[in-house]
Amino acid sequence: MTAQIRTVSALALAAAGLAAPAAAEFKYENGSGGSVTLYGQFNPAIISVDDGQQTETNLVDNDLSRSRLGILVDQPLGANTFGFRFEAGLGFPNSTEYNQLGSDISGWTRQDIRHFDFWLSGDWGQVSLGQGSMASDGAAEANLSYAGTALYAYTADTNAAYLFRDPFGVLSGPSVGSMTSDFDGGRLTRLRYDTPRFSGLKLSAAWGRNELAQNDDRDYYDIAASYSRSLGNAEFKAGLAYAVRDDNGVKRSDVIGSAAVLLSSGLSFAASVGTRDDDTAGASDPDYYYLNVGYEGDWLAAGKTGFGVHYYDGADFNRDGSSSEVVGLGVVQRVDAWNVDAYLTYQTYSYEDDVAAYQDLSTVALGAIWKF
Repeated sequence: MTAQIRTVSALALAAAGLAAPAAAEFKYENGSGGSVTLYGQFNPAIISVDDGQQTETNLVDNDLSRSRLGILVDQPLGANTFGFRFEAGLGFPNSTEYNQLGSDISGWTRQDIRHFDFWLSGDWGQVSLGQGSMASDGAAEANLSYAGTALYAYTADTNAAYLFRDPFGVLSGPSVGSMTSDFDGGRLTRLRYDTPRFSGLKLSAAWGRNELAQNDDRDYYDIAASYSRSLGNAEFKAGLAYAVRDDNGVKRSDVIGSAAVLLSSGLSFAASVGTRDDDTAGASDPDYYYLNVGYEGDWLAAGKTGFGVHYYDGADFNRDGSSSEVVGLGVVQRVDAWNVDAYLTYQTYSYEDDVAAYQDLSTVALGAIWKF
């Protein structure tokens, strides 16, 4: 087994930034009730991936929640509120750009623009226009565990490009990112409407295009319902969505749902399911289920501590008859004085199909999210 360590100077500087106290809120309020807020975060992590024969360790920006900067504008307009958000990733080398064959660092591109979004909201609901979340964004990822900062339904953030080795040690298997997905909605240039929230329930619908990508002329549309409220001493959250990608009549449709509960004892549970129907020639129709159990408490003076374990089971990813499995555990420690969430996770990935039962792959991630 060989070990390799790569360092990225820009990320090292970002990590050094964690040694400074959390900055005061950068917020300007005008005399008419409006405000402008500058915000951001850094998320450097040391990620080590073992593919069964080789271990590679890198300092990267964790795709779990990339480093970013943003500006948020809120301005009352009579009985309504106008809003604008611009948010962009910083383009640091991230965990999806490394595998056993090397790195493919893109730097900053227009696809790092996360939000360029305008909205108008009132008692009637909210209309949004621009680059931002589709209605189905988050529907598969309800999670109230504090460890959910590092463990949630999408399990390939830390190692999506790494390849599985076959029984002979050859890198002939699929990538981790292609054998596990939660089908959660993303961000597109879209028109979206959200109803007001009635007793915790909100309905949403959106239509959009992937304007930040080249040569993507497909239409995307979805509908979703989200629910959140306190039930006695417990917190409850759930989402359900139907999303379609339409490529000139060739459609791929996803049905996803998730639910989570946090009890007053600190114990939490989350579950997610999803299924895909893809009319694209040669495509399979995968499905999955996901379970998460967490426990949290205020045991340390520094801040809250959360522990979590999760399990993912997928079928028919990449090809019909395949089997995907992910098992992980992690801990997240809050440091209130620094506005930091430090985390440590370990996950194992298993994949087999009618070609081979590939060697398991495991990943350790040690990182910290600093927000301002």
